[in-house]
Amino acid sequence: MLLHQMFIKSAKENSDKIAFVDRTTGRTVLYDKALIGSIILAKRFSRYQERHVGVMLPTSAGCGLTLVGLLMAGKVPVMINYATAAADNIKFAREKCEFSTVVTSKTLLKKIECPRFSEMIFLEDIMADISILEKISAALISKIPTSLLYKNFHQGKPSDTAVILFTSGSEKNPKAVQLTHTNLFSNVVATHRLIQTSHNIESTLTILPYFHVFGLTVCLWLPVYGGQTIITYANPLEYKTVVDIIKQEKPQFMAATPAFYQGYLKTAKFGDLASLDLCIVGADKAPDSLRKAYQSEHGIVLYEGYGTTETSPVIAVNTPDANRPGSVGKILSGVDVKIIDMETGKPVEQSAEGKILVRGNLVMKGYYRDQQETELRIIDGWYDTGDIGLIDTDGFLWHKGRLKRFIKVGGEMVSLTMVESQLEKLLSAGVECCALELPDEKKGARIAVAVTDNVDQQAIRKALAKHLPAITIPKKFIVLNELPKMPNGKIDFRSTAKLVEESGL
Repeated sequence: MLLHQMFIKSAKENSDKIAFVDRTTGRTVLYDKALIGSIILAKRFSRYQERHVGVMLPTSAGCGLTLVGLLMAGKVPVMINYATAAADNIKFAREKCEFSTVVTSKTLLKKIECPRFSEMIFLEDIMADISILEKISAALISKIPTSLLYKNFHQGKPSDTAVILFTSGSEKNPKAVQLTHTNLFSNVVATHRLIQTSHNIESTLTILPYFHVFGLTVCLWLPVYGGQTIITYANPLEYKTVVDIIKQEKPQFMAATPAFYQGYLKTAKFGDLASLDLCIVGADKAPDSLRKAYQSEHGIVLYEGYGTTETSPVIAVNTPDANRPGSVGKILSGVDVKIIDMETGKPVEQSAEGKILVRGNLVMKGYYRDQQETELRIIDGWYDTGDIGLIDTDGFLWHKGRLKRFIKVGGEMVSLTMVESQLEKLLSAGVECCALELPDEKKGARIAVAVTDNVDQQAIRKALAKHLPAITIPKKFIVLNELPKMPNGKIDFRSTAKLVEESGL
């Protein structure tokens, strides 16, 4: 099924239910009105000549309906990160994906201080220009039976590209990931099957950006598939406001990154988060301390999951029916995962660590205009995640870190993620850390750690020595006011490393 057909079906079946509660604009949109709005936008977007259309809009009802409208019109949304360096991201996306038109918002441009570019289309102008005739026509079209309504809009193949997203760029320049309707739809169905067996979810809090795959799949298409109410707010960093929204709107489901959950933990009082029946944490490793704090302070279990942009994204997730803290959960149905030896490329024994490979309908179509990189990452249908992990005897997947976050010290491979995991157990609550590689003439590399508060370095090293080999003990600790973050809350390793280097080490 095509994604816009999924939306049409859900909107028809839940016509009198609220589709969006947009807490940024104060608008509430029923599913039947959302369908009418998407039809109007589809008619407008069909006038554009380009197949690729840039989208730079905040998390909102307007952004969700813009995406549906573009797909209805047979366009491919190219999602642009507006959180950092928006102007540069527009230029990069336009050049990479060969398009000019960008659907955006005047309010957003003003807020992020981004200059206007030629061929920008403003959503406010579109909405203000809609005529009574357009509204009546869209309302009449929306009443057509579902199967016939499909025929009024784009009828491509499930294998067609549905969206282009850019990888985070935390380690190197972003790549343009092409995800198809099959990729996203299959991931939504499999994830929904797991979640709904545990909870009958009616509403989802959406604070993640739609330009990130976690937000797009889990916070837009997943609730649309389930006919849920989507409660949107555009700034996940406004911790108090988000907690107030949870208290007032009472969402049952929430997905966020560890960094965002940490922020809400600092703000929320007991009872503020009581409506949340299911909380998923992903996009980065969830510290044990964060899970324990939510359990002890709010009686909430954080269920960790794992995925990548290239896998639409969900590969595995813990659920109330199958939860093993520390792991990233059971693998989704219809998804194959194998662990291979990093040297030989052969499958490892049960519970042995190796590189994580994934196969299934969730694996991307490829990187746009980058066949070489695509062929390096997808071999015989298996996507090489570049991550290290294992599958235990009960079928739980454990993520041990990025291969690129393994360094060679004195001839031995050392996991920076492992160092961070041990450090997190010793640091005070709320103190963040990031282990980094620094050049060393004798050993090839040494480990430094950026932290967000002063630490007793001697005591920390002594405590680490009880759990880690001597070569993994950090030699330097650098205090930064905060660790640079990507828009999804993940640590920006490149920027952090640059700050450490600038410190003179």
